[in-house]
Amino acid sequence: MSKHFKIGVISDTHGFLDPQVKKLFRGVDHILHAGDIGPPHIVMELEEIAPVTAVMGNTDFDIDVRETESVTLSGRNILVHHIVSLPTPAPAIRDRIISTRPDLVVFGHTHQAFSQTLNHTLYLNPGYSGRRKMHTRRSVAIVEISGDKTDFSFLSLDS
Repeated sequence: MSKHFKIGVISDTHGFLDPQVKKLFRGVDHILHAGDIGPPHIVMELEEIAPVTAVMGNTDFDIDVRETESVTLSGRNILVHHIVSLPTPAPAIRDRIISTRPDLVVFGHTHQAFSQTLNHTLYLNPGYSGRRKMHTRRSVAIVEISGDKTDFSFLSLDS
């Protein structure tokens, strides 16, 4: 588990995969998409970069992904779900978090980059990554795991 492991985190593409994402995610070992994907070709394009774990968002209807996914990457238990309202998530997702005790919860929906650690769990929203909209900052995130250390950074798509 001492291998350096890099995860690309994206959400709220809404049918548009910014060309910068391929460059920003170059070298990642896995990609997490936290919903509001759009058509299935978005996931297929991401899979050209690295394996993908994706979940359904509240605007996704014709895509074959689940509402919630749990994945273990480089020894970290990660839960991915589109809407996680903090500090008190909805009962179903709150119960899932309590029962699985993830190291990391990845979510989207708010279109704002966000991170907070609560009860030893890092909650991370990479922000909105769809088409440019006035007054909406666009971003993705990178999570880097090395040994027992987990770091993350937000990367702007507006440059």
